Amino acid sequence: MRENWRSKLSVLAGASALALSAVTATPALADDAPVSPQEVQMPTDVKIVEGGATDPGAEVPFPADQEDQAVPVGTPVPGGQVEAVGAAKAAPSSSTCLGSTAAYGVSGCFQHNGDIVWAGDTKKDGMSAAVGVYTDYGRAEEVCVNKLGVDTWATCNKDYREGGDVRLRVLRYDGDTGKFYQPETWSGWIPVDGKY
Repeated sequence: MRENWRSKLSVLAGASALALSAVTATPALADDAPVSPQEVQMPTDVKIVEGGATDPGAEVPFPADQEDQAVPVGTPVPGGQVEAVGAAKAAPSSSTCLGSTAAYGVSGCFQHNGDIVWAGDTKKDGMSAAVGVYTDYGRAEEVCVNKLGVDTWATCNKDYREGGDVRLRVLRYDGDTGKFYQPETWSGWIPVDGKY
C-alpha cells in the first residue's frame, strides 16, 4: 500500500514539473511572434531582369492541364488573391503556360510560344515576385522579377535553345536589399519547345 502511495506521489510530482516547464518554456503564439523571412543564397553572377507589365486585359495563360482556357490579368479568386486559374474565354493552346509553380506570394510559369517567363505577385508584403530560370545546357541563370506590386503579372521575354529544357524556381525578392527569400519552390524540367 505504501508503494502505491509513493507511486502516485511520484506521478503527481512529475506531472507538476512538466506543467511548470510547459508554462515557463511555451513560445509565443504564431500570431504574436514576428516571422522574419529566410534568406536564399543565389549565385553572385545571377542576372536579375525586371519583368515588363502586361497590357491591360491581357490574358495569363493557364497551366498545360487547362490549355484551352486563359484568365484575364487581375481576375480575383476566393481569398482575395489574383491567380492564373479560373474560367474565362478560350485561348490558343500555343500560348499555354507550362511548369506552373507557386510558393508564398509568387506564381510563375513558362510560355513556350515566345519563350516568355510569367511572374505573378500574390501577396502584399513589400517584396516582389521572382522566378528564376535554369537551363539544362549551361546558360547562365536569370531571374525575372515582378516589381509591379501585388495582384499583378509581369513577363520576361527570353530566347532559349529549342532543343533544351528550362526549370523554374519561384521565391520572393527584396529590391531594397537585392536579396532573395524563402519559401521557394522548383518546377520540373520544361521543354523549351513545349513538347514533352
